[in-house]
Amino acid sequence: MRSIGEMARDSGLGVSALRFYDRAGVLVPARVDPASGYRWYAPEQLDEARVLVRLRRAGMPLADIRLVLAGWSGADADLVRRLLRAHLRRLELGLAEARSEFSTLRALLEHRENPMTASPRTGTLRLSLASPELAGALDAVRFAAGEDPELPMLGGVLFDVEGDALHVVATDRYRMAVARTAAAGHGGPREQVVVPSPLVDAMRALLGEGEPARFAVEDDRVTLEAGERRVSGQRLDHDFPDYRRLVQLPAGRRFVVDVPALREALETGPVRVGEAGGTGGSARDVSVLATTDDRTVTVCGDGDADGNSVGVDRGFLLDALAAADRDCLVLEFGATPTAPLAIRRTDDEGTFSLLMPVRLDH
Repeated sequence: MRSIGEMARDSGLGVSALRFYDRAGVLVPARVDPASGYRWYAPEQLDEARVLVRLRRAGMPLADIRLVLAGWSGADADLVRRLLRAHLRRLELGLAEARSEFSTLRALLEHRENPMTASPRTGTLRLSLASPELAGALDAVRFAAGEDPELPMLGGVLFDVEGDALHVVATDRYRMAVARTAAAGHGGPREQVVVPSPLVDAMRALLGEGEPARFAVEDDRVTLEAGERRVSGQRLDHDFPDYRRLVQLPAGRRFVVDVPALREALETGPVRVGEAGGTGGSARDVSVLATTDDRTVTVCGDGDADGNSVGVDRGFLLDALAAADRDCLVLEFGATPTAPLAIRRTDDEGTFSLLMPVRLDH
C-alpha cells in the first residue's frame, strides 16, 4: 500500500489533488484509516493515477474520467476506447470551430490599423521621480509581469506617463497590477514605453532611499539614473494592451482584511484543484474565498451557488498580498464569481492588483 504522500510523489498528482479526486469519487483510496482518516492506495491504483493525470491534461471532463478509470480497473478496453474516441472527436470539432473563428478575427484585424493601444514611439522623454516612490511602485507590480514567449509585449512593465503622473503596469493575463506615482519634467500628452523585466529589475536595484531618480527615453533606449549610478537598455518594441479598459470594472463588494491572518489561512487552509493557468500548463492549487454577512472573508473548502465565494490561484493571491505591502487591505469581490478579484490598499486607490478567478472542478 502507498501512503497519500508516496502516491502524490509517484503519480504526479499533488496531495490536495488526490484528496479532491477522492471526494469527487474519481480515485478513491483502497483504505482510509478510521481513526486518523489517512488515505492508503493499492499498488494498481498508481497506474490509474497516472492515467488520470494524462486525461486531465487532455481536458477530459471528470464525469468521463470516472468512467474511463472504471473501465481501466475492470479491464473493459472497449469502453475506454469509446470514451477516448468520443473526447478526441469533441476536441477536433472544437479545434475546427476555433480555427474558423480565428480566421474571421484575423480578417477583421487586417482592417484595423492598430489592434492594440499603441505606445507612441517618442523621440525623447525625461522624468524626475522620487526613488522611494518609484521603488514602491515597481515592487507593487513586478510580480504580475508575464513570462510567456508567445506574448512578448507582456514580458515587461509599462511606464505610462501623462501630465504629472506615472502609472506602471504589469500583466500576464491571469493577473494585473497597477501603481501610480508622481512624476515631474513631462507635463505633456500621454507617452508610453514598455521596459523589459530584466531592465526593470536592474532599475529597482539601483534605487536608493532619498536621492531623486531620472528616467529617460531616447528613441528605443531607456535609461534610469540615481546619484552616480546608471542602468540602460532597449525598450520592448511591442505595444501594451489598453489596460485602462481592463480595469474599468463595476463596483463590487468590499471587505477589509487583516493580511497576516489571511496569509496564514491561505497557507494552512484547504485547497482545490482548478483549471490550468499561467505558463506551466498544469492544474493550480486554488483557494476558495467566501464572504459572510458579518463582513469577513474566510478560506473554505467549497464554493457556493449564491455568488458569495470565488476561487483564486493561491500562489497568485499570496504574491499580490506581499506586493501590496500592507497589514490591512481591501478585497473587492465582483458581482459574479467570474469577475476579477481586486486587491486594494486602504490608503492608495491608485495602486491595486486584479486576479482572474479560477474555475473550480466539481
